[in-house]
Amino acid sequence: MLQQELIRQGNWLFRWRSYLPFLILPLAITSFRNSTWFNDAFGNSFEEGWDIVCYGLALAGLALRVSIVGFVPAGTSGRNAVKQNANALNTTGMYSVVRHPLYFANFIIFAAFILLFKSFLLALVMGLAYFLYYERIMMAEEKFLEGKYGEIYREWAAKTPAFLPRLHDFEKPALPFSWRTALLREFHTFFLISAAFTVVELLEAMLLENQTFMEWFYDEPIWPAVFALSAVTYLTVMTIKKRTNWLKVKGR
Repeated sequence: MLQQELIRQGNWLFRWRSYLPFLILPLAITSFRNSTWFNDAFGNSFEEGWDIVCYGLALAGLALRVSIVGFVPAGTSGRNAVKQNANALNTTGMYSVVRHPLYFANFIIFAAFILLFKSFLLALVMGLAYFLYYERIMMAEEKFLEGKYGEIYREWAAKTPAFLPRLHDFEKPALPFSWRTALLREFHTFFLISAAFTVVELLEAMLLENQTFMEWFYDEPIWPAVFALSAVTYLTVMTIKKRTNWLKVKGR
């Protein structure tokens, strides 16, 4: 059956979902080479403002992820890639307004990064690709959860939209917010977002605007600063994680 085939594909894509960014590189590089039109049409100051807005949008997606993982119990909403895992069914907090809030947050981050290439055609194609890709993963996850939680899951799913949040149905999270859990789970994301934006900005300056590294460094100091802050955060949290149990919270 078609549904079973889509679920099978979803389980396979779930395992390799972290590699989605690599699939967009060929199209992104092509769009990157043609992005000079944006600067020519709107001016350098508008182009720099656009890039900052895109970065802010990515941070908004990160903030949404933080607001999700900071409330969930252990064994849920994780980064597991080998197989599906859910030690509990999350139905409160963001899970009361949308069934897949982390994928919605990821889409915001993904869209912000794609918009950085200043190609609306690329944004349209990649947006469609994202939904086709994650539609199958969501189907596989929902099949797993239905098999594990049965009627409880079906009742929650019947009243909760799959991807676009319905905010008026928000229910207070069952657990208090744990900033240590959120930091432990999301410090990688902050670094990856900042590093990706910085690399694209550097390549744009050197390859398209013929600037040297030092010219770019002094012309757009915000991006080296963003990268430095994220790198220091990453190294600090990684050191704490490896040498102490301070960020580990019981039941999270």
